[in-house]
Amino acid sequence: MNISVPRRVTAAAALAALALGGLTGTASAGSQAAVAAPDIPLANVKQHLADLQSIATANGGNRAHGRTGYKASIDFVKAKLDAAGYTTTLQTFTSSGATGYNLIADWPGGDPSQVLMAGSHLDSVTSGPGINDNGSGSAATLEAALAVSRAQLQPTKHLRFGWWGAEELGLIGSKYYVNNLPASERSKISGYLNFDMIGSPNPGYFVYDDDPTIEQTFKDYYAGLGIPTEIETEGDGRSDHAPFKNAGIPVGGLFSGADYTKTAAQAQKWGGTSGQAFDRCYHSSCDTTANINDTALDRNADAVAYAIWNLSTGTTPPTGTVFENTADVSVPDNGAAVTSTVNVTGVTGNAPSTLKVGVNIVHTYIGDLVVDLIAPDGSVYNLHNRSGGSADNINQTYTVNASSEVANGAWKLRVQDKASVDTGYINSFKLTFP
Repeated sequence: MNISVPRRVTAAAALAALALGGLTGTASAGSQAAVAAPDIPLANVKQHLADLQSIATANGGNRAHGRTGYKASIDFVKAKLDAAGYTTTLQTFTSSGATGYNLIADWPGGDPSQVLMAGSHLDSVTSGPGINDNGSGSAATLEAALAVSRAQLQPTKHLRFGWWGAEELGLIGSKYYVNNLPASERSKISGYLNFDMIGSPNPGYFVYDDDPTIEQTFKDYYAGLGIPTEIETEGDGRSDHAPFKNAGIPVGGLFSGADYTKTAAQAQKWGGTSGQAFDRCYHSSCDTTANINDTALDRNADAVAYAIWNLSTGTTPPTGTVFENTADVSVPDNGAAVTSTVNVTGVTGNAPSTLKVGVNIVHTYIGDLVVDLIAPDGSVYNLHNRSGGSADNINQTYTVNASSEVANGAWKLRVQDKASVDTGYINSFKLTFP
């Protein structure tokens, strides 16, 4: 079953959110992006998967480390990138007595002291062709790189992409890459984005929570579509972001689920089948091109591009001290008020007369909503009172004269839905003190 988008979240609204960026994360690099990320053609990503399936079929049914199918997969990706104007490097290593390969692709230009990197493992297990795990991540990363070339993107940061070998044997390729980077080069990587399994047939929408700016970038993309996300825990530390994280590099990424079971609550909000694994063909021979959910693959591929565009094209973070809560809080339909709390500490004296209140609420009818800022002493500052009619989502920074309030303490964003039918959730709430 394809995942349904809540009603009134129109394609136009989603595109508008995409074009505006909509990033509210602390020091969000994407807030200054001048160029909207492109829509990644699903047909292109699926063609890459069909090509990887053909490679596996012609090479004993898999694309595993040390097998001919893996080298053919690396050669396939490399040829695409070479033709698109990338500088590619084939890095070799040895594992289990066989030669392994990492493919590194650099896009010309950008600040070499600030490198944004995106990557995916390209190898499969020996028991199958590995189309979801991890042809899906590899194909989406490849198509995002090709989209950079088509757009002739000139990001502020330097863009680098990686396809890792021998991940299935214990993150061997990515560990080798990170361990062989001089410390001076590691310090230049401002972030690493990992995409490992993003087209699961019974999908969930999971976001890594390792770095708040990267996490919020992905959450904001999905907020623009009206799709709730959950923190990724199933693969935590088990994919190629781990060596980067262990080296002190900020990491983030997406995941659609492996052999964990989808709960009834997850099926209610995402569709699909509860009581079944997100991917019943995980590490099996049936992980073929038939083992892909097109809707999840399409959305996640677009999210890959969204993050690359937004995190690479801006460098100016918001000024001031930011306190933020990015936990989702459901807003019940025509129900009781709910709150999201930010605890402010270490600020001397009173709050400013120009307190910036960042509000990101996903809701399909904002005319239903009353939104208030509650100061630590209980004082109420109304931000939004049932205006906007049938418009989707509140993604706005309000300026509040809070100079009569002590700065330190528990500040709350209070949201109440006062009419029936439409629903939503608080995606994030932040306060910026100058």
